[in-house]
Amino acid sequence: MAEQTQGAVPLSAVIADAATGVALALQGGGDPYALSRILRQGDPLAPAAVRVLGADALAPYALEHRAVPVGADDEAVVRQTLASYPPGADASGVSAWSYRGLVEATHTYLVSDARPWPRPPEVGTEWLDTDRWPRLAHRISQLAALALPGLAADLEEQLAARTDDLARGFVRAVRRRDWLQAAGVGRWLARLPDVPPTLGLDAGLAFVRQMGGGDPRVTLHVVAAQRFFGRGW
Repeated sequence: MAEQTQGAVPLSAVIADAATGVALALQGGGDPYALSRILRQGDPLAPAAVRVLGADALAPYALEHRAVPVGADDEAVVRQTLASYPPGADASGVSAWSYRGLVEATHTYLVSDARPWPRPPEVGTEWLDTDRWPRLAHRISQLAALALPGLAADLEEQLAARTDDLARGFVRAVRRRDWLQAAGVGRWLARLPDVPPTLGLDAGLAFVRQMGGGDPRVTLHVVAAQRFFGRGW
């Protein structure tokens, strides 16, 4: 999923456009959401962009609780993504979890009358207990797309025991002006119970969006935290 040759639209731009489209849909603007509508028609990078966004590519479908029918174009893009970019045997835990999250999202949010979706792969969870807090915050920020209703219940359960560590990671990311990491960790904190009131998560998320909103993925994480979990302004 490298950047493309000279003259072509880089993958980063395709991802940014798609993230912007998802965020707008979560805010309730525009036409009814369709994944295929926010991707460049016929763009060979579309499946790669969906793989990077992971479950967030399907997040707007969670708003309707399966009430919105899935078009054939959306289903085709997701199936192509899952077939083209499965995690290899040497894939990182983050890559494997991200793929699992996208598969879970298809089962949870997409209704298909065609062939069944793949089963979610088994992935390890030992790092949730053993990672020190800076490493944990880094990894979980990369899995922020899984902080959606009905997804990754096992992650949520184990992370609930490390809320204080994630709060430390959130503060550290803000201080380092790493807005994408701060937004990702903050989004997970928005989903978890017993977040320390002294953290000031709502104000913190609003600050992260203000400072890092030039990155569409930062905006997407903060909008999702507010839309699904009522945190942030």
